[in-house]
Amino acid sequence: MSEEHKSWTEELKVSGEELLRETEKLIQEGNVTHIVIKNESGHTVVEFPITIGVIGAILVPVLAAVAAIAVYAAHFTVVVTRIGPPPVLVEVTPVEPETTVPVVEPVEPPATAS
Repeated sequence: MSEEHKSWTEELKVSGEELLRETEKLIQEGNVTHIVIKNESGHTVVEFPITIGVIGAILVPVLAAVAAIAVYAAHFTVVVTRIGPPPVLVEVTPVEPETTVPVVEPVEPPATAS
């Protein structure tokens, strides 16, 4: 299998309010091939394949089903299968900013004339 056709999965935790919006966003990304929606207990509520090149009218029933499911629980896990290489995670070490402390020299008050 060539490098560009390998698949990988990721899990997203979303609230019921975010479920429809996140599902629509995933479908529009184009590299998603399969979506599984699980409830808080980890049971699969719905799963559906996403055909590459699918257009709006075909997705209306899928999105309607997702919207109907969203009202039944507060939290969901969306398992997404994507094609292509997974993103490369790079560990970044935070850099401590250099702190400079200003040096304040004491100043003697001016002498007053007597």
